[in-house]
Amino acid sequence: MRIKNKNIQSIWIPIIAIILGLLVGAIVMLLSGFNPIENYINLFTGAVGTPNAIGEVLRAATPLILTGAGFAIANSAGFFNIGLAGQALVGWLCSVAFANAFPSWPGYLLLPGAIIAGALAGAIWSGIAGFLRAYFGASEVITTIMLNYIALYGTNAIIKGVLAHGNNDYSPTIPVQARLRTPFLENLTQNSTFHWGIIIAIVAAIFLWWLMKKTTLGFEIRAVGMNPDASRYAGMSTKKTIIAAMLISGALAGLGGAMEGLGDFQNIVVNTALPDIGFDGMSVSLLAGGAPIGIIFSALLFGVLKIGGLNISITSTTPSEIVNIVIASVIFFVGAQYMIRYFFDKSGKKGKKNGKKGAAKGKADAPTGTDADQAAPTTQGGDTE
Repeated sequence: MRIKNKNIQSIWIPIIAIILGLLVGAIVMLLSGFNPIENYINLFTGAVGTPNAIGEVLRAATPLILTGAGFAIANSAGFFNIGLAGQALVGWLCSVAFANAFPSWPGYLLLPGAIIAGALAGAIWSGIAGFLRAYFGASEVITTIMLNYIALYGTNAIIKGVLAHGNNDYSPTIPVQARLRTPFLENLTQNSTFHWGIIIAIVAAIFLWWLMKKTTLGFEIRAVGMNPDASRYAGMSTKKTIIAAMLISGALAGLGGAMEGLGDFQNIVVNTALPDIGFDGMSVSLLAGGAPIGIIFSALLFGVLKIGGLNISITSTTPSEIVNIVIASVIFFVGAQYMIRYFFDKSGKKGKKNGKKGAAKGKADAPTGTDADQAAPTTQGGDTE
């Protein structure tokens, strides 16, 4: 079997990676003395069995769509933006700080202002790495990793020294008019933390498709990612394109952090580690191959695994961390997708080679034109004796 169509490959390879990841998780469970079938059933029912669970899955997927879209844009430009977590964190901080700075503002001003503040913060933080790469050739991998830790400890200092009251390790809760969670959605999903940020995430995925497929900037981003020298020779400003790609990438990551601050937690606390939504967003984008619709479904899959995984430890003695093994296995097989492609290509070439041998053998066995003439009976003028 050989997958020839690239679009079909982009669909089947992530599916195969997911199946292999679940299989690895099942093997680990068996070796640990747990029942994988029972655990996977509990995982599924814990993720979609109740309106509350569905709401939590959608809430968990929301920031992952945004950070995944941010990584996809940077990756299209040829950059590995590892700074999504730090960009999300500064976006989270600035959105909450903006909302608490203007508590008397009406919701139609305060909520959009807080969202924009989060996006701008993420864009500026990512733009630093983009500027250093464009003008000094600095590796974005190193700069974004360093910026992650500056963001972590910098935000902690601001929370403790500016936002928190007294000796608290958290900021005040944002005003009601700045919250993405509403009583309507809470009642609809049995008091889950689901919020209107899902609409922003879907719009971001549509924006990603439009930008990369329908705009000149998107074409330039893809061109620079494929061959910066050729793009420069064609008259494109590679420096401008690099910075623009990183700014948009950081803005989307900052929006992902804003969704956590304005939707899920409704404040910000001192963190001992970077938020998971940054690194999980990278995984979501890699699993989807950077495709906008794929990012949405990949984020939902991660939401199902994370929320449903909590049910595993509730209904059995299996630790919920087993889900992290499944996720890591899925990402491993996505990262090693060349092995899957190699398998299909090799099997396809083998089938093609066997087909050629069969055709050659049939041709060799077939009588030649001379042999056929000698074997055929001869008649003249239709007369017979």
